[in-house]
Amino acid sequence: MSNRLFQGVIHQMKSAIDRTIGIIDESGTIISCSELGRIGEVNSIAAATTFMDSDVCVVNGCTYKTFGNQVHPEYAVFVDGDDELAEKYVNISAVALSNLKQYFDEKYDRNNFIKNVILDNILPGDIYLKARELRFNNDASRVVLLIRIPEQSDASAYDVIQNLFPDKSKDFIVNVSETDIALIKEVKSNVESKDLEKLSRSIVDSLSTELYVHAQVGIGTSVVGIKELARSFKEAQVSLEVGKVFDTEKAIVRYDSLGIARLIYQLPTTLCEMFLHEVFKRGSIESLDQETLFTIQKFFENNLNVSETSRKLFVHRNTLVYRLEKIKKLTGLDLREFDDAIVFKVALMVKKYLDANPIKY
Repeated sequence: MSNRLFQGVIHQMKSAIDRTIGIIDESGTIISCSELGRIGEVNSIAAATTFMDSDVCVVNGCTYKTFGNQVHPEYAVFVDGDDELAEKYVNISAVALSNLKQYFDEKYDRNNFIKNVILDNILPGDIYLKARELRFNNDASRVVLLIRIPEQSDASAYDVIQNLFPDKSKDFIVNVSETDIALIKEVKSNVESKDLEKLSRSIVDSLSTELYVHAQVGIGTSVVGIKELARSFKEAQVSLEVGKVFDTEKAIVRYDSLGIARLIYQLPTTLCEMFLHEVFKRGSIESLDQETLFTIQKFFENNLNVSETSRKLFVHRNTLVYRLEKIKKLTGLDLREFDDAIVFKVALMVKKYLDANPIKY
């Protein structure tokens, strides 16, 4: 619990209560007080008497009342005087401060709990107990969005995202690292991918408009249950890493749209190298110049249609056919054949993956 937060409330109460008011902890140390000079004073006798009895008690001319945890109170509020008015003051103050503490603890513990869940820092058996204690709805559908801001390291990005999602009872924003912020968003059970992309686009646009930074968002799949959030978080991480390799121009990458790229990302690099060696027996992929690779890319983009590709490349159809024949001679693969085209497409992606040397999660 923040002593600064307590002090702020005590400072406001000072104008309403014409007596000295303060808070002590279990050791009897005054941690907040309307008289700033008394902060740090220790009254062990008051602590010993007050924390043994949860009711109002009077010690050395001051009235005390504990608050906080009902079973084991952690703090006590005191007011100068031992009259009826002092008793009323401590009773009212104890209720207000207890509610403030509960709100603060729930907010802090919830975010800390969620962070431990997504980072796998909590035992599976403890998840449900803690979730019930913090009154989490375990049946709600949630999704993790991982926002990466490579060029931003201060807290302003966190504040922008916090303002976009002010409902702290349903949505949680967690600092994962200097560059990554996780948004755990409660969504409808039938949420569609386009809605998640629209949501992500609003985040990217807000960060660009307010902070002039280029953010990327990885979107995990929607899950039900607190325990499954760790999986959605890992999917969001993988989305960003795979997107960095295969979709370098995309600011928003969904895990469920990665397709074959996700499969390649999960393969061991030794297996990938072996695959490339087997595919390009006749000649290395490095033997293909940039013009040839660009032609191949356009050919794939136009669904292996020779006429359409030649039109988009502004070359004669026979020129394109000649280039495809040249590729066949170098690699042994005829891109006009569907099976060969698939093998070549996968091989190019594998090569891109090996060159990127991405971080695995």
